[in-house]
Amino acid sequence: MFLCCYTLLSTAVWLLALPFLALLSFRSKYRRSLPARFFLWRNPPLKRGGLWFHVCSFGEARAVAPLVERFDPALRRMTATTQTGYGVIEDLAPGQSRYLPFEPLLWLWARPQKALIVMEAELWYLLFAVAGRRGAATFLINARLSDRSWPRYRRFAWFYRRLFAQIDYVFAQSEKDRSRLEELGARSVTVTGNLKLGAVAHPDRKLPKPARGLLICAASTHEGEEAPILEAFRALKEYHPDARMVLVPRHPERFERVWRMMQSFARLQGWEAARFSETENLEADLTLMDRMGELVNCYAISDAVVLGGAFESIGGHNAAEAAQFGIPIFSGPHFFNQRDLFEGIEGIEIVDEKNLAEKLRYPGLWQPTRLKTAGDPLQRIEKEIRNVL
Repeated sequence: MFLCCYTLLSTAVWLLALPFLALLSFRSKYRRSLPARFFLWRNPPLKRGGLWFHVCSFGEARAVAPLVERFDPALRRMTATTQTGYGVIEDLAPGQSRYLPFEPLLWLWARPQKALIVMEAELWYLLFAVAGRRGAATFLINARLSDRSWPRYRRFAWFYRRLFAQIDYVFAQSEKDRSRLEELGARSVTVTGNLKLGAVAHPDRKLPKPARGLLICAASTHEGEEAPILEAFRALKEYHPDARMVLVPRHPERFERVWRMMQSFARLQGWEAARFSETENLEADLTLMDRMGELVNCYAISDAVVLGGAFESIGGHNAAEAAQFGIPIFSGPHFFNQRDLFEGIEGIEIVDEKNLAEKLRYPGLWQPTRLKTAGDPLQRIEKEIRNVL
């Protein structure tokens, strides 16, 4: 009865939203994803009989890649929710990568698979229900319930108990997550740690490091974060005039806005600003990294990282990709979505935007970082997936 009611309700929501979605599809950010997800435009079903991996966006797609690569390419099927996530899965599962259709459309779209493996918090009820009814073993991996989101999950516990009844295996990031997931009805919960600590992306090419001076990487920044980071960098430049900064906004649709800000700031300081897509180097005082997929390559040659997503109330971003190189990392106090991951990194400095300039000004006091977690957190998950093949 619940399955029928949920399907009818989600179908009604889809029908009511169609005019709005059609208009939104003309925006460049959604031009590919919305027609594919809500109208099945150029989004045919996946080939049956494989391992269906689903992720939301860029970060989750990069984190799950080492697990996907352990399986025969002929078995790989992948879906993503966002355009940035889709850009990653295309390389992992060529020809078998799709946007995830909106829930009621899954009844028409989904084909029988051997397993469905969903990353983190993509808790779509019909995704698990339809896949399970068509013969797939269902997995939720790297699962976590943050302190901030936990009250909301508890408020709708009646719904999540029905959802977790559709999931056969759950792999959680921590014991706290296991306890919370079991309270919501999750079964067969195993703690593997945060997969992003044990499966970080590695450089795929060597970028040219500036010939002189320190290189600072301002990574995964959001609206409101670039200005204080640039001011902090100005404080560093007072003592180290040869210092350089590469700025990597989190979302590509913000490239132009951030570029205008960088140009204005550079003119005021008498600095040079450049776009990496035009110069292919990082020699300018300020360089905008306006290409996707280059962040880890930037980390590999940086002397320090200022990690965004936590100076504003965003929740933080993956610091493990930078910590693998042992470089100093500075991030803000609002890392509530990455608490377990940050606790797995030794030496990361948490500082608010008011004190960032003071911290950045003295390189001699910077502390290196180190990943605390060793081993292979993917091994247990791989074993369970292979058991259903």
